[in-house]
Amino acid sequence: MSEQSQHLRVALEDGYSVVRLLDAHILDEMAIRSLGEELDGVVADALSLQFILDFSQVEHLSSSALGMLITLNSRLQDRDGGLCLAHVNETIGEVFRITRLDRVLRIEPDLPSARSALLGEG
Repeated sequence: MSEQSQHLRVALEDGYSVVRLLDAHILDEMAIRSLGEELDGVVADALSLQFILDFSQVEHLSSSALGMLITLNSRLQDRDGGLCLAHVNETIGEVFRITRLDRVLRIEPDLPSARSALLGEG
């Protein structure tokens, strides 16, 4: 599976759906809504519901985008899938810590660690 879209790139890698976020700044409501719709489509069509969200290109994330991530996590869990975030920069990681979402969302430093975290949940 390999899809190209406006806000993300999806590939099936080693049995995991790796979703690379392409926007450096995920800030305005329209972009967040569009990204959420694209993620919904990816979940609906996914060959693997074990998702790794790659934040390596993301520099800034608004608090409004946090709800989208919580919704994605819930949708995947409802379908016996999993979500792990990788390559989250320190600024965004601090937002997750302040909001305590680091207790809800798994965050790993890189893709191999994210794969291991998802594998360990099964």
